Amino acid sequence: MTSQRLGYGRLPTLDQNLEAPADALTSAGANKIFIEKITGTKASRPKLDRLREQMREGDTLVITRLDRLGLSTRDLLSISSELEERGVELEVTEQNINTKTPEGKLFFTMIAAMPEFEHSMMVARTKDGLAAARARGRFGGRKPKLTVVQKKQVKKLYDERELTVGEIAAMFNITPPTVYRAIQPS
Repeated sequence: MTSQRLGYGRLPTLDQNLEAPADALTSAGANKIFIEKITGTKASRPKLDRLREQMREGDTLVITRLDRLGLSTRDLLSISSELEERGVELEVTEQNINTKTPEGKLFFTMIAAMPEFEHSMMVARTKDGLAAARARGRFGGRKPKLTVVQKKQVKKLYDERELTVGEIAAMFNITPPTVYRAIQPS
């Protein structure tokens, strides 16, 4: 049996076009292509699972970028270990990584850690920024639809039972669910 070049792509948002990654994988010599539209946070990837079932020793898994294969550094390294155990090579076209060589394996391991490091740094900077804003008395989130005085007025009108919830909502330019939230005890 001849070895296969299996192409895999994952589009992280549901509005992206499947043709671009399919074309890139085809031009990289993939003879079977598996592409799915799924966010990076979902562990279940049916097309990747189907691809794994078809992988045989001597095959090559072709992807365009590392972030299209793994959900995290741990996930990428786990997939890499699985590929190595099964005798399947990994080729990353845009990052010019090929695990057939020792250098390619080293480069893969180094590059795989970068997105997670970058994400960790971004999270840390965001937390620092939020803490600095809170220290200056600024808080995030949506502004309340009603002031404390308006909530009291809504509750009074509701308790008087002369107007419907819809009429009260129209008076304050809010929705009926907002009226119900306003009358709830704090």
